[in-house]
Amino acid sequence: MSSSMQSSYLPATTESIAKAQEAKDASESISILYRVLEDPSSSADALRVKELAITNLTNYLTKENRGEDLRNLLTQLRPFFALIPKAKTAKIVRSIIDAVAKIPGTSELQISLCKEMVEWTRAEKRTFLRQRVEARLAALLLENQEYTEALTLLSGLIKEVRRLDDKLLLVDIDLLESKLHFSLRNLPKAKASLTAARTAANAIYVPPSQQGTIDLQSGILHAEEKDYKTAYSYFFEAFEAFSSLEDPKAIFSLKYMLLCKIMVNQADDVAGIISSKAGLKYLGPDVDAMKAVADAYSKRSLKYFETALRDYKSQLEEDPIVHRHLSSLYDTLLEQNLCRLIEPYSRVEIAHVAEMIELPISHVEKKLSQMILDKKFAGTLDQGAGCLIIFEDTKTEEIFPATLETITNVGKVVDSLYMRSAKIMA
Repeated sequence: MSSSMQSSYLPATTESIAKAQEAKDASESISILYRVLEDPSSSADALRVKELAITNLTNYLTKENRGEDLRNLLTQLRPFFALIPKAKTAKIVRSIIDAVAKIPGTSELQISLCKEMVEWTRAEKRTFLRQRVEARLAALLLENQEYTEALTLLSGLIKEVRRLDDKLLLVDIDLLESKLHFSLRNLPKAKASLTAARTAANAIYVPPSQQGTIDLQSGILHAEEKDYKTAYSYFFEAFEAFSSLEDPKAIFSLKYMLLCKIMVNQADDVAGIISSKAGLKYLGPDVDAMKAVADAYSKRSLKYFETALRDYKSQLEEDPIVHRHLSSLYDTLLEQNLCRLIEPYSRVEIAHVAEMIELPISHVEKKLSQMILDKKFAGTLDQGAGCLIIFEDTKTEEIFPATLETITNVGKVVDSLYMRSAKIMA
């Protein structure tokens, strides 16, 4: 119990709330609000004032980054929850958990807080609230890359919620499951979960933010299958939804839209999208990173590409979705450049190719050997001499396939005549 709550209580009245708001600093306001919550009165007016005090106290503690105090507040409020309707309890619990989430570096605290609340809701038989806290816990475990625990939790929760037919929660859980399977690189299951989320969403009114999340996940899965045009349209829908709500996820949708344009060889369109009215609103390192990649791709320059990856490491390499697609884009660009450079030669030193492409010799040698194995060109590496030998393309004369086709047809005619003569002789 907080020391401030040990002191004499203040009556749960609007005057006490006003006193807290007029206090000279946050710590004094927090102290006053704790004392208001200590008022033993349980009249309707007192309960209403206490609810207001909880909201204000949550805001102050969040601003002061006092995550542990918020966690203790939830424990201290348990007797109060017995006096108010279950729906209000659920609202307060979820708002305090959301408040902790706003404090940076509290993911471990959020997980332990959710686990505590799951135990309490189970003991109190508050199923509706427990399911929502469990869904929140699964999302936190997914963020923390604790996939096995998240999957176990979701599997049980999905069965339970399907039985109760709570469509809105089902959409959330199916979406979470889709993200989880995607993180585990199980695309068929990720798509199946997304389809289930869409089916549940079609039966009810879905808030724009949730619809945006569905579109964002659809775009990610289509991009994974290299269907960048469809992915772009989904990312665009998600961007419009998040942008209208001023949701921070809008910047990710825009980033993935630009990525799709680069991947379908339309890097020149990137500048236009960025300079549009919607794009200008989100100017910053994320957009600059995609612009740098688009410029490097337009110039077919690996040097610029590597510079962009180095300068915008957190925006490009630390975003798993962008990183995965840029890796394949980098490989394509590297192959195109190498093919262009070795085209005039029948024999060339690997060191010379590495110098022209401005990359380490070991890197170039490894890539060339991979391209030979993938039959991107015919050649061999003479590692003793440090050379690449390119074989001449053996051009087949057009007459050869035609001659083979004629012989095959003659063979068929002979077989047919033999069959007929055999019937006549019989």
